[in-house]
Amino acid sequence: MKFTNGFWRVRESFEPAFAVEFEDADYTKDKLTVYATTKHIENRGNTLNTPLLTITITSPMENVIKVSAVHFKGAYNKGPFFEVAKQEGDFVSITENSDTIKYTSGHSSVIIYKAQNAWKMEFVDDITGEVLTESSYRNLAYMKEKETGSNYMVEQLALDVGEYIYGLGERYTPFVKNGQTVEIWNEDGGTASEQTYKNIPFYITNKGYGIFVDHPGDVHFEVGSEKVERVQFSVKTEQLDYYFLNGGSPKDTVKLYTDMTGKPALPPSWSFGLWLTTSFTTSYDEETVTGLIQGMADRDIPLHTFHFDCFWMKGYEWCNFKWDPDTFPDPEGMLKRYKARGLHICVWINSYIGQKSCMFDEGLENGYFVKNIDGSVWQCDRWQAGMALVDFTNPAACEWYQSKLAALIDMGVDCFKTDFGERIPVTGVQYYDGSDTIKMHNYYTYLYNKTVFEIVEKKLGKDKALVFARSTAAGGQKFPVHWGGDCTATYSSMAEDLRGGLSLALSGYGFWSHDIGGFELTASADVYKRWCAFGLLSSHSRLHGSSSYRVPWLFDDEASDVLRKFVKLKCSFMPYIYRQAIIAHEEGLPILRPMFMEFPEELACETIDKQYMFGESLLVAPIFKSSGEVSYFLPKGSWTNYLNGQIIEGGRWITETHDYFSLPLMVKENAILAVGACDNKPDYDYPDGVTFKLFAITKDAYTECIVTDADGKTAMKATLERKENLVVFEVQGGNEKWTVQAVNYPDAVVTREGRKVIFEIHG
Repeated sequence: MKFTNGFWRVRESFEPAFAVEFEDADYTKDKLTVYATTKHIENRGNTLNTPLLTITITSPMENVIKVSAVHFKGAYNKGPFFEVAKQEGDFVSITENSDTIKYTSGHSSVIIYKAQNAWKMEFVDDITGEVLTESSYRNLAYMKEKETGSNYMVEQLALDVGEYIYGLGERYTPFVKNGQTVEIWNEDGGTASEQTYKNIPFYITNKGYGIFVDHPGDVHFEVGSEKVERVQFSVKTEQLDYYFLNGGSPKDTVKLYTDMTGKPALPPSWSFGLWLTTSFTTSYDEETVTGLIQGMADRDIPLHTFHFDCFWMKGYEWCNFKWDPDTFPDPEGMLKRYKARGLHICVWINSYIGQKSCMFDEGLENGYFVKNIDGSVWQCDRWQAGMALVDFTNPAACEWYQSKLAALIDMGVDCFKTDFGERIPVTGVQYYDGSDTIKMHNYYTYLYNKTVFEIVEKKLGKDKALVFARSTAAGGQKFPVHWGGDCTATYSSMAEDLRGGLSLALSGYGFWSHDIGGFELTASADVYKRWCAFGLLSSHSRLHGSSSYRVPWLFDDEASDVLRKFVKLKCSFMPYIYRQAIIAHEEGLPILRPMFMEFPEELACETIDKQYMFGESLLVAPIFKSSGEVSYFLPKGSWTNYLNGQIIEGGRWITETHDYFSLPLMVKENAILAVGACDNKPDYDYPDGVTFKLFAITKDAYTECIVTDADGKTAMKATLERKENLVVFEVQGGNEKWTVQAVNYPDAVVTREGRKVIFEIHG
């Protein structure tokens, strides 16, 4: 939302009330309330007939400072509200002198200046003394739209020279958000659009701090796109709440954000394997599905999860949660047969109930649907004929919906693809709990995924719960996994999917997937094979499409070999990958990490969006050209290509050409990569037969590596320490079936003493 006409003037349709100067303040032990006038007060008469802004500053946890700016405090402020955690303890201090009031949480502060006619609020890192951002002249404001009477609260925070903005959900536009207008409004827009399924009002900057706007509804961001030296955010409301988060680095700020909004659950280890789907509009029955599964087995391509998309249910009856009897006359028997093959089962669902569904009358009779203002059921024909929308603010509706899913779980279904959740009406409707319909537009999907995730967790156990979700809202990272939505089968779409995943990672989402080969259209064999490598080097890997099957033998003879190679590679990486998953679960750090997040000191990494870190040790640069050419940046240090053993010194850009069986898969120096003994499934005994591979060990290096079992419990801990030419590698825990290899030192003299291995290396 733009309010200005150039730098000096406000658009004629708006009447502004900017914070102009400090008027007064009061505070308790941990709460500061500041009053800002909206014009310079020269005498008592100036206090009449003019707005006064109330700014309340609090802190829910160390190094997180909440700013709440209010025009009319008594305005009706209905929910829903984001779930925000609070830390116990004494970590706030407030100090005042003649010039300033300083509110401090941990090592982070907000300084309010008292000077007349010079409103200023600075956000400071007390360790470095750096002002990270500030709000001052004509920034914080209440805006009134003259014709409609609509009210907006607006804030504009300073952008430093060379400061970049990232995040704001899964966005397919350029990775660096500077210059963009971003609307936090969930839509089914595909990946080639500025719209997105996953809108999160949280951004992070390359200076290491983040801003979270605490409003589930329609938040508008102008990222240097109105005032080019400011990030502006506005909400159509009388109150604007936002948090300043200062972890000191991008990684620590994402940790802080997930401390506050929730850590991702830990997906079961089986979910990291290869998923295959029926695709969307293809024709299929048990014979067809079995043929696809057997085709993978015949080609020695490990397959771990099979997903049934929409038409496992009869057309016009989505959702009724009943197998279409014409195509699946024996669903219980079929699922048992697939389970006997070692497969897990996922089925497609959404939150809409078509009028032809057997569930419609149940929902209608019991009041389980979102209603019109007059009390009738809201319906539309846009997706399913006469569809209604389950009202997840109604506890009874949640239990009813969950009971249908519970029956499927009892039948053998392991998880659900929670599709849609974006087409949510906002006008002329009402919710069971009276929620604000604008806020519910985005927040609805949080309740939807929460409802489904919790029944899976209840039925199968906390360590086996996941969904496969398309849409989300802030906090939805607690219910993994999420996938990128409807992309096309092109290199451009493959790249935009990656940009979306990188942005979502910075919004606290630890686990992410995408449709390998693209959803719309059918990829060329070239694109399909390149996407296989990218897809299997993502946290979750699914072959899915719209109107054609995504099995490799339909593309060309080589595609099966390519897919097999990367599936088996991923399975062998599972000791490493699952450890990274535990880090995502415990610390909030995503598996897929933007380069600047892992290497904030490398200026070249700040704008990179065509490569990523896959956990803490592996760098992946997918190939987006039919020529096989790729240019990628290596941060300083020695890097080893895992696939061909080539050692490259970093601190520079590299250009290479790769065939379909290769890509830049680089291991950073001093890494201990735990590689499993199994390459045909993701859930196995990781410590048994594990190989510890050591890469480019620098002098005075010290590194640790933890290997868990498939349930996430620590089973082994390995440590590496180098002094001069001696490397001491020691293992605690596990059995004796492990080996160690110094990859870059084939001529090393090796001495093994029980659980200690000593390498004498040179270079």
